[in-house]
Order: sequence, then structure tokens, then C-alpha cells
Amino acid sequence: MNNKVLKVHPDDNVIVALTDLKSGEVIHYQEQQYKILFDIPAKHKFSTKNLEVGDPVYMYGVIVGEALKVISKGELMTINNMKHDTQEIHPNTERYDWVKPAVEQWKERTFMGYHRKNGKVGTANYWIFAPLVFCENRNIEVIRESMLRQLGYPDLKSQAIDIEPLIAAYQKGVDIQALNLTRTGISKQDRVFPNVDGIKFLTHHLGCGGTRKDANDLCELIAGYITNPNVAGATILGLGCQNAEQKMLEEAIARRDPYSNKPVFFHEQQQSSSEEQFIEDVIKSTFFGLSEANKINRSSTPLSKLVIGLECGGSDGFSGISANPALGFASDIVNTIGGATILAEFPELNGIEQELIHRCENKLLSRRFFDLMEAYSKRAEMLGSGFEANPSPGNIKDGLITDAMKSAGAAKKGGNAPIVDVLDYTEPVTKQGLNLLCTPGGDVESTTALAGSGANIIVFTTGLGTPTGNAISPVVKVSSNTSLYLKMRDIIDVDAGPIITGQATIEGIGEEILEYIVRVASGETKTKAQLLGQDDFIPWKRDLSL
Repeated sequence: MNNKVLKVHPDDNVIVALTDLKSGEVIHYQEQQYKILFDIPAKHKFSTKNLEVGDPVYMYGVIVGEALKVISKGELMTINNMKHDTQEIHPNTERYDWVKPAVEQWKERTFMGYHRKNGKVGTANYWIFAPLVFCENRNIEVIRESMLRQLGYPDLKSQAIDIEPLIAAYQKGVDIQALNLTRTGISKQDRVFPNVDGIKFLTHHLGCGGTRKDANDLCELIAGYITNPNVAGATILGLGCQNAEQKMLEEAIARRDPYSNKPVFFHEQQQSSSEEQFIEDVIKSTFFGLSEANKINRSSTPLSKLVIGLECGGSDGFSGISANPALGFASDIVNTIGGATILAEFPELNGIEQELIHRCENKLLSRRFFDLMEAYSKRAEMLGSGFEANPSPGNIKDGLITDAMKSAGAAKKGGNAPIVDVLDYTEPVTKQGLNLLCTPGGDVESTTALAGSGANIIVFTTGLGTPTGNAISPVVKVSSNTSLYLKMRDIIDVDAGPIITGQATIEGIGEEILEYIVRVASGETKTKAQLLGQDDFIPWKRDLSL
């Protein structure tokens, strides 16, 4: 790789700056010469030729935009001289063949997982609390404060900074800059239930006051969490009059896992004599459930039992050429040895639909993907927006200036494997191989959905940094550049930056990611998000409030 610039695909008419380029600098690359007309920050792109108004802009071999004005060879590409555009979509008529990666070293590898009666395997053994309606959020919080530390779990959500030393120093007129502050809320005692990795408390703002479809989606999502192999059992709190009814959740659980023997305890507050009695009953039943969950131990498991969610957020101009393709290579290995991966965030597949349609195993899948994308796009337009509004200010500042450009790089997380299934929001993964899952592009809504569809681990690539985690699926964070890794090592697990500097290959970092996944899946290593207690949970509200 040239240490200054990179042309990602032979058909591209833009080149990525791998380092800051100065106006007037002459770049020699692939037997071509380019005079840089403006300062070009690292991660941004310049044109390889003169473009006229309306000319297509290509990157990753696909259309990612259209010239808004005349653009000269060597000129910086910006939101002022190009706009979002995509290629036309056609039905899939060709057979898709792909070159599988070499997997000999991975075929016999194992991780230490929790085996469930239905054949699925968890990378963790959690108990979850979840409300059917937002009215129960306070009770969930009271129960969390009552149980965690006394059972020997760090109450990371209450890990506040102790500011008493600041107050004392201020009152004494002492310089506060030299003070080292500590955190509160960490339990030091041994866990009462050592084989239960944690108790997770989900809260949300749904369950009533919205459409019946949103209530049903919420129940399907919670059912996905309960039946996720990382969960040993659950305690569900309801008020008693909400739209998200207990029977809806019970039916959703039965559809996903007809022979489920996981303990699930339902408590309805309107049937209780007092709030105090209600909470006491909840804690007592859960204590019994925890004792049952504690009876399971980790045991050896083939890597084919991995179901990996593929996520990105806080992306930059390097994400699509380092972290994302490296994760894509790891995804291809997992799919080749019989595991499953899930590519989500449909707004970030906009512009590369044709490639994904071509990779679908049959026309029914192609059609379903097309229909879900079209319905989502029309819904966005009806509400006064569109996929073209997806790039955030941070994305644009760091080189992702159209949604198609962002999408073409984001899709690299899915590697090159054929697509075996296309799922709508909350639908569970049932097939080994690469799955597409309809979710928003928002980090937490998407990771929430990945766990709800069965991901027992999630890998999250980022170029700008984000603390996002998940309550039940460990989230491995991969940086696209070394600068981010060094700056935010408290939230980043793996650095893909050496790909940019030429010190590592996509394949090498991909295998490093997979090695890290195995350690996390075995419970040998905790991700940075786990250490921070980053248990994010945001359901996708698709309809309006009533």
C-alpha cells in the first residue's frame, strides 16, 4: 500500500488521502501523476480526472455521488461539489461465486461457552430484568440498586466519581488539579452466584401510548433477548394495563423456542398490595432463578456456534479500508466454518443494493431485501428525510460525505460470503452464513436489534470512537486508525490502524479480531464496553405515539 494515498478499486475516479496532502504537492501513484490543488486532510478524497456537472463519482467500484459542479483533477471532494447518488437496481439474474478464505487453522478451534438445551451456545450467562412498559422503569432501578452489590456484582451504572475530596479541597483553599478522584459503587465481595456472569437491567420508553405494532415489536425484541443463548433466564415486570401484554411476550418466546425451559418470571404490579411487596416478590422469585442459572458451567464449543453481529458507528474515511474489510475477512472465516454473521443498518446499505442483491442465494431473498429497503426509504421520505441524510456531521468532517460513500465502506463488514437470509427487525437468525437484518443506522438501536436476533457477540468498528455496548452480547470495539486507538484505549479493544500505515494486512487484522473474539467468547477477556458497564438498550420505535 502506498503510504500517502490509496485507490480502493480500479474503477474509482477518486483517491483516498492516507495522510495530509498539501496544495501544490505532486503525487505519483500507479504510473499516474496528480497535482494536489487544495490542502486535503487525511481520510478525504480527490478526483483522479476532470469531472463535469452530473458526472458520476465512483468509489469501491460503485457510484457514491454525482458532481454538482465542474471538478478538476486533483481537487478535494466535498459536500459543496458533489452530492449523494446511487446506481440503478436490477433483479438478480447471475450466479454468485466467491472465493472462500483458508480456514484450516480455525476448523478445530473452540471456545468455552454455555450450552443451552436447544443446541445454541452462549458466550455469557446473564439474568435479565425487563419491563413491558416504561411505568416499571423506576422499579427496575430500585431492584438493581437492591441486588447488584449485595450479590457481589459491580454496580457500574452507579459508578459515580467521589467528589468529597474536591469539596474538602475547595473549602480549604487547596489546589484541586493535583487530586486523584476515585469511583464509587464497586463491590469487592465474592459473587454469590459465580457462574452467573451478571444481572442486566433493561429499561425503555415503550409499551403503551403507541401503536399495537410497536407494542408487538417490543415483545418480539424482549423475546429475542430472553431466547438469546447468552441469557439464562428473565424477570419481566408489567403494570397490568399496557399495550405490550404478557401473553404477547409468551407467544413470541414460544415461536422462537417452542421447547424453552428457561425460567421466566412475570410480575404484574396492579395485582400487588403495595410497591414494597411487589418488589419483594420480584426479588424472591429472581433469587431462585439465579440459583438455577448458577448450575451451568462453560464447556468446549466449536467456533461454528458463534453468531456475530457486525456493527459500525462513529465511522471515518478510513473505516471502509481498514477496520470494516478486516472484520469482513473475519466474518468470511466464521461463515466458512459453519457459523453465522449478521449485517444490519439498512440506511448504510444504500447505494450497494445491487451488489447485495447479486449475493443473495435466491430471488426470493433478493426480492425481500429490495422490498424492505424500498419500504424503509419511502417511510423516511414521507417523514421529510431520506437515506441521503444519514451521514452525521462527524462522518462528513472525517471524509464520508455521501450516504452511498459511507454505505459502500460500511458494507465491507459483511465480507464476500453469499447472503443466506434477509430478516426484518426482531426476526431471529435461523441459518448459518451471512444474514441481513433490517435495523436503523443508529448505533444503539442497531446493536440492540442484533442481540435481539440472536447475536452472541458483536464486533463494532469505529473511526471516531464511541462507548456503545450491549446488555447481553459482548461488544468488541475495533478502531480504523491508530490515533484513535491510542487516544481512547479505554473503549477500543483492537486496532486496525496498521492497515493504513502498511504495517499489517486486512487478513492479518481480520485474524487478530477473530482471536480476540474467541477470548471474549470464552470469558477469558472482558471487552472495554463490559468493563465500563456500557449496557445500552434502545428499541426501535417505528410508528407514531397515540
